[in-house]
Amino acid sequence: MFNNRITVFTGHFGSGKTEVAVNYAQQTARTGKKTAIIDLDIVNPFFRTADVKNMLESENIKVITPVYANTNVDVPSLPAEISGMFEDKSYSVIIDVGGDDLGARAVSRYRDQIANDDYIHYFVVNTRRPMTRTPEEIISMIMEIQHSAGLKVDMLVNNANILGATTPELLAEASEILDAVSAELSIPVGFISGMEEVLSLYDGDKGIERLYMKKNILLPWERE
Repeated sequence: MFNNRITVFTGHFGSGKTEVAVNYAQQTARTGKKTAIIDLDIVNPFFRTADVKNMLESENIKVITPVYANTNVDVPSLPAEISGMFEDKSYSVIIDVGGDDLGARAVSRYRDQIANDDYIHYFVVNTRRPMTRTPEEIISMIMEIQHSAGLKVDMLVNNANILGATTPELLAEASEILDAVSAELSIPVGFISGMEEVLSLYDGDKGIERLYMKKNILLPWERE
């Protein structure tokens, strides 16, 4: 992990993709790299990088969000500052992309810049969410995202969770499902992500990297 200059995260609605992207950006910055995160998730109104912008900036992470993010305007525009991140090679850039074909279309606007750079595209999977519970559903979603984004998925992320009720057994169950997807599409599992207190108890998938996370993104009813 943390080796590519540009890291793209896609995933279906409810996959936990934004939490993964935020934690990945934090840990990238902790390796000493100059880090930026781009919020291209114009689909999900509840979990947005903009919600933790101040916190990320306090950790010296540059945050670029759609214009009108976290306002009552329904259709945000994409700032010109995004293009600058493809020109300024001094940054390691994490891109959080929307959770369906509509959201993936936003990143397709930058397909050529991404494809001509050092990038990796992770597809985040939560097997406890509708439409990504079985290998067949996951494969269908990957095909849809790849087509809309114009970028092939390079690796899968096992982010199986049911919030506070997540267990190591759930990660093991999801691992079997993703192994089937991996075998069908020849796309490896890049890493397993989970809250530190759960993932530290998981003893499976010894050869796969792990992203130990802390909760940053809050549900609307969890905010003060």
